[in-house]
Amino acid sequence: MTIPNRNSDIAKKIDRAILFIRGQKVMIDSDLAEIFGVKTYRLNEQVKRNRDRFPEDFMFQLTAEEKQEVIANCDHLEKIKFSSTNPYAFTEHGTIMLANVLNTPTAVETSLLIVRAFVKLRVILSTHKELEKKILELESKYDKQFKLIFKAIRELMRQEQLDKNRPGIGYKIEKGNKIS
Repeated sequence: MTIPNRNSDIAKKIDRAILFIRGQKVMIDSDLAEIFGVKTYRLNEQVKRNRDRFPEDFMFQLTAEEKQEVIANCDHLEKIKFSSTNPYAFTEHGTIMLANVLNTPTAVETSLLIVRAFVKLRVILSTHKELEKKILELESKYDKQFKLIFKAIRELMRQEQLDKNRPGIGYKIEKGNKIS
């Protein structure tokens, strides 16, 4: 019998918890509280006490509509459905600042895993952009007869990005504005 690796379990939770909201990669306060091993109210209490450490590019509060969308599309966030306040979303820098503010051994250890997850996501996204750039360069060099081929390649790349064969990080918008 193998003992589950605590770090790999936390890494899976982190990957699931990274969402795209307002064009940014963020994590919701309740997910971060669970990952850091504290109660959500305690996490938010520390944020309020240290408000000057959390500018708008580190943290923002979701609107009621954003909260409903997140609840509807992320099963693990069902727990925030009946909360009277809208949750906070923390960017990569905000999560690091949270670890500093909370200053528990778990928070410090976990912040390293969160940073690694954000870096992994950044690498995945940049690799796709580099490939697209190379295709555009090739397209500009060759005849219009290859235009259809390049168009088909770009469509395949876009479809590949939507496929669920990649690691489940956050959620994405599908056709018909459904989020999965």
